[in-house]
Amino acid sequence: MTYATDRLFEEVAYVAYHFHWSFEELLDLEHGVRRQFVEQIDQLNRRVEER
Repeated sequence: MTYATDRLFEEVAYVAYHFHWSFEELLDLEHGVRRQFVEQIDQLNRRVEER
């Protein structure tokens, strides 16, 4: 199974925006690890919005 390029770029941009990591650093992450970062960032953002 392949991962859609647009979805990959969306994940990379999301994590890069919040953590200021490079494109190369983010691509080096396993897909599952990168998805965990996306989910954690999302949860943190939701908590901030609830305040």
